[in-house]
Amino acid sequence: MADTIGHHYVVEASGCDPEVLKDPERIREIFLEAAKAGDMEVKTSYFFRFTPTGVSGVVIVAESHISVHTWPEEKYAALDVYTCGTKADPEKAVDYILERFKAKYAHVSEVRRGIKEEENTFTHTILTWEESLKMDDEQLR
Repeated sequence: MADTIGHHYVVEASGCDPEVLKDPERIREIFLEAAKAGDMEVKTSYFFRFTPTGVSGVVIVAESHISVHTWPEEKYAALDVYTCGTKADPEKAVDYILERFKAKYAHVSEVRRGIKEEENTFTHTILTWEESLKMDDEQLR
């Protein structure tokens, strides 16, 4: 029987470095490293740069996905990290991305999905928190 439980992190990242947020190749590198940090198996990735700025992208992992849409002019990124099973650590991936985006603030919701109820129906629970992130240059190395 398949385990349907998944952990979906929905993150509003503010005060990010706009130079990072407008560079699809740099974001791809960050996401690939974040997948490693979260013990995820990368399958493929795709990133697209919008004109004049902004990037949308996704890394597909065996456990599900990591995705983003950025607004460099607002220093804002909307992140999603979703994993199924118990092997991966999506919170480590989120933390890695926030560090590399140099986010100053994050509003995070963790949605525990795929909770089986009666008669083959499913539900989810949501836990939400906010973080002020004070990163210095030493932490980013």
